[in-house]
Order: sequence, then C-alpha cells, then structure tokens
Amino acid sequence: MDKPLKWGATGVAAASGLPSLASVRADLARVPLARRVATIVFIVIAILIARFSWQTPITLINAEGVKSNLTLPLFQDAERGLYDMRAAVATLLKRTVPQDKRILLVTFTPDTQFKTKERSPLDRTTLARALTTLDSMQPRTIGIDILFDQPQPDDQLLIDALNAMRTPTWVGYATVRHNPEDMSPWQQEYLDHFLSRITNPNVRKASLKVSADGDNVARSWPEQPADLPPFLPVALSGRKAPVDYLGSIQFQAPKNEEYEIFENLPIDLFAEPGAAAFMASHVRGRIVLLGGDLPDSDQFETPLTRATGLTSAGLKVHATMLTQVLDGRLPERVGDFGLWTLALFVVLAGAFTSMVDVRPVTLSALIVGQLLFFGGAPFLFELRGIDTQGMPAFGWLAGWLLAYLATEATVKAMGSEEKRFAQSALGRYLPPDIAAMILRDPSRLSLSGERLPIFTLFTDIQGFTSLSHTIPPEKTASILNAYLDGMSDIVLKHGGTIDKFVGDAVVAFWGAPIAREDDGDRALAAVVEMMEFTNKFGTESPERAMLGRTRIGLHYGEAIVGNFGGEGRIQYTALGDAMNCAARLEGANKYLKSTALVSDEARSRIEDQSLFRPMGRITLSGRPTPIVVWEPAPHLPEDERMRLTQLWRQFETGDRSALQDIEAIAVIHDNDIALSAFACRLREAGPGKSFELREK
Repeated sequence: MDKPLKWGATGVAAASGLPSLASVRADLARVPLARRVATIVFIVIAILIARFSWQTPITLINAEGVKSNLTLPLFQDAERGLYDMRAAVATLLKRTVPQDKRILLVTFTPDTQFKTKERSPLDRTTLARALTTLDSMQPRTIGIDILFDQPQPDDQLLIDALNAMRTPTWVGYATVRHNPEDMSPWQQEYLDHFLSRITNPNVRKASLKVSADGDNVARSWPEQPADLPPFLPVALSGRKAPVDYLGSIQFQAPKNEEYEIFENLPIDLFAEPGAAAFMASHVRGRIVLLGGDLPDSDQFETPLTRATGLTSAGLKVHATMLTQVLDGRLPERVGDFGLWTLALFVVLAGAFTSMVDVRPVTLSALIVGQLLFFGGAPFLFELRGIDTQGMPAFGWLAGWLLAYLATEATVKAMGSEEKRFAQSALGRYLPPDIAAMILRDPSRLSLSGERLPIFTLFTDIQGFTSLSHTIPPEKTASILNAYLDGMSDIVLKHGGTIDKFVGDAVVAFWGAPIAREDDGDRALAAVVEMMEFTNKFGTESPERAMLGRTRIGLHYGEAIVGNFGGEGRIQYTALGDAMNCAARLEGANKYLKSTALVSDEARSRIEDQSLFRPMGRITLSGRPTPIVVWEPAPHLPEDERMRLTQLWRQFETGDRSALQDIEAIAVIHDNDIALSAFACRLREAGPGKSFELREK
C-alpha cells in the first residue's frame, strides 16, 4: 500500500512505525479539505455503526400504534446470531446445573388433550381438580401460566376451586394495551369478568409475557409496566426488587442429560384426589407452575436453539426467569457511556491501524489480532457473567473495517501524492524507470557508497563566466535555465543520472544506481544529441547566440557511488578518478579544438564505434599515463571516419606516410578546426607519442 514516506513520529513511535498524535495532526493538515471532510464523515458513520448496530435510537410506529426502533439492514440479525452463539457457549460451558428442586412444572401435554378431547382452551375441569389436589400437598406457591380469556361450560368449577385455595396462587393476566398482537378487547373483557368472580385473597393476578424478538427467539425479560400486576416469575419468587429488570434471560443447561432442569409432570397425575397420597413428596414446599407444554402452541426458540435445535415452552421460559430471581442472577447490560466508549475505541483502533507503517507480515498479524480480539471479547464477557446482549460485536467489526478502509483511502491518497512528488523530484535527476525503482526499493539509495564501473560525463560552456558579466542577471538566469533544462532532458531521456549542476556545467553518469548493458550506447547517444542541441540552441535568439561552444568529456572507469553528506543533507553522487578524468577530458577540448572527447576506455565499451574519429593520444594534466581519445563526428561521412581511424593506426605503428593522407582529408574539410589540429599534433608528437596537456 502507498503510505506516507514518514509520519513525523519520533523516538519509540518512529522506531516502531507507529503514528504519534503530532504526526497524525501534521499529516491531516496536508490532506485536502474535501477528502478530510469525507474521511471524518465515514469515521462518524463507523462510530454510529459500532454503537447502534443492534438498533438505532429512531422510533417507528406502525399502523396499529406499535412502537419499534429502526434497525440497520442485516446488522440486527447478525448481532442476534452472534449473541446466541455467545449465550449458547456460556450456557454449555458455565451454566450447567443439576435439576432444580425448588420448582415443579405441572403441564398439559398432547396426551392430556387427547384424553379430555379439548385442545384450546385447555380443559378447565382437569385444571380445577389438579389445583385442589396440589393445594392439599402444601406447595410453597402456585402460578398458573394460562389466560382465562374465553368462556367454557366448566368455568364455575374452576372458579370454585380457586376460591377454595389455601396456597398462595397467582393467576395469569394480560391486557390488550400491552399485548395488542395476542389479545382482542372481548378477550380482555371476559378475562376481567372471570377474575372478578374470584374472591379468595390467596388468589391474585400476575402478568404473563414472554417477550420474543422478531425472529421468535426469547432473549430478554419483558417490560413490566407499573399499571400491570407483578410479573409472574417475580410474584412467585416473593421478591419485588427486580420488577424493573430488562436484561437477558440466562438460560441454563442440565448437568445430567437424563434429567431436565425442571421436573415436569403431566397434569393428569393430579387430576384425581387419590394422587395426593403418593405425589405429595414431589410437591411439598416447591413452587408449582401450571401451564401447557404443547409442541404446536406457545413454543419459543432460545439462544440454545441454534446449538441444540430444541424450542422451549413459554412456561419453561417463565420458570427460567424465576430461577434468575431466586438466584439473584440479574446482570445489568453495558450502559450508554460504556457502549459509546467502546465504539469510539474500536473505530479509532481501525483508523490508527491503517496509519501504522510496518512490514506487511506485522501489519497482517496486527489486523488479525485486533479482529480476533474485538470478535472474541464479547464471548469472554459473556463467560464472565456480563450481559452482552446489546453489545454490538458485529457493529464493532463493521465499524473497525469502515474506519480502517476510510482512513486507508486517505493514507493511500497521501502516499500516492507524496510518491508522485518524490518521483517528480527524483525525476529531475534520474530516469523515470530508475526513479520508480528507487521508490519501490529505497535501499538502493542508502547512505553507504559502493565502488561501481560507470560512464561519467562532464559538460561546460566555453567563456560563460565572462559572458555572465556582460548581460543582465535576469537574462543570464533565463538563458542558463533553458540551456540546463535541455541538457537535463537529454541525460534523462537516454537513461543517465544527473549528478549535479556546477554553474553552467552538467555532471552526469550511467551505470548507477541501476546498470544496463547498453549504458555506453545510451551515453554516446546523449553526447551526440547534446552536440546537436547546443548548436541549435545558439540560433534561437541573439542572446543565446552569445553563448560559447559547449565542451563535453565522456569516460569509463570505477567510482564510488552513493549518498554522501550525512542524514540531514545528502546528495547522490559519484566520487573518484573516473569523474576527474571526464572533467579533464572536457577541458582538453579547448586545446584539441574539439567539441566532445571520449576516452578509449569508454569507446571500447560502446557497441557502435563507427561514429567516432580519432583525436590521438594525449596526456591529461595531473595524469602520468597517456590515453587515446575519440570524438563523435556525425557530420563526417562514415567512410571518412573509418579511413581516418585506419590511417591513424598506421601512423601509430610508424608509417609516417599515413600522416600525409590525414592532412589531405583535413584540407578537404578546411572548416573542421579539430581535424586540422589533430593533424598538427601528430606531426609535432610523432608516431606512438602523446600530446601533453599542461593545464586542466
């Protein structure tokens, strides 16, 4: 990914690749306003998702007047599924219990319906007889999880049984106002009429409600409005403290799979008075819950259903809530402050992770570790007994991802911008392909130098210093800038590296930081194009015509190439004798009357040598060993260049007659000063001798 080259961090943060707050502020200040605003908007959206993935604070009211909170598509289903997984894991690992001896379920079963020939409402004669029998067995209290909202012929029998109860008994109650989807006005009217006929003070009303979510999964305690009687599980417990509890239902699993958590006996066993003699031990002192356990009625999925495939009757759900009250297992959910704090932390973690400048392997490990932590933390909380319903685990992951991607896009844009800037800056000195390679692998521009064989080039304008004193400075600057731009473009066009500009001089080389097999040919092509460019440059305006002749020197040899100057101020350059030799070759043009001199070391490594004509053997100032030099001569026909080379080689072997032929060619080209000077040097020095230069 394209990261900023540096985040401005210092100390430990910089060493670890972590962004500091100061570096983040500095980097954000460089981001365009529109992108900054867009990133902030996405971060805010990520925070809202991480906070409200269960449900938003926006309330909707349907045609029936039922209120509900707006939810994000797919998010609530994902959160419910993850919560069910957490609750199931916690139940199977931490909430296994033996059979609860405090509670007894007495239920209508399909067999009861078959015997009584009544499916709905449940047979009230059987219920009346069972209540009378149970009352005689001295239970602690009795709860009836049934609504008597429809008239039956045997209603009076049930009312008489209830009026005769000595055991504290709670009869189920509900209203249309709080259960509009389950009751009609006429049903409530009959229910109120039925209960008004019960005058026994031991029999009281208790509200019934299993609050299932939209997917029919019972996860939470229902609301317990103040205008309703006490909630049945609360009433049966004898405690009033948890009347406002709205947390999750903590389902349990049996330790022994052969026994259910609650002993469940069919109501048929208690429909006969004679049952009291042998069933009393199952009832005495226990809380008895009466209701239906029917596969086609009042069945709910629970968080365990995904793991076990089993549903639970509403009666058993009420029994589970009753055990929570009895055990005091009523953990509160994380409050608004905690949820906002966690959402902010998760989103900022995603945003800052995208800014970390570390190796891909380390970054991948960091990302995976965070996702595992944010996805796994809710499981750990649930295992520790914390109510994690409402804790947006999926929202955390989605918020983290959105924050990461939004910030990553900004970081990448910043990195691309910096990369373009860096490539543009490098492009002033390096060819585009080499600049791109350096950006991919900055180690190629390390501070350490290395000894490399390179082609070195020096150029200079004859008499430029004197000229600069005769024309205005602004004109000088304009002419020089145009000249150097043209020369630089030529170097870069042919794959060279610009070392430096020294006034009007251009210093360049080929072979570093990247070496190519055809570096010599590239360097020669640059020399020839420079010769053409400088000739044309002087014809474009009178001021440019005042420029002197450009002299060029090209050599091949070893140099130490690298970044020099220290961490704070460095320059990529080449040092060594190869550079000095190229500079002296450039200066030698003044004495040889030539335009460009190429050493034999450079020429021998150039594939196409037909472009050269010999300039003889010379001894450069400060160098003890003579060298052979050549000049590119594109203005001469190729056969004449080859003829001159052959004649010079003959002369070098002692054939003085070859000099006459060289002089004859020079006469033909009487305007070629360099060729005439070449013939004069040969006559003066003699075969195998060198022309010694006493000045640089």
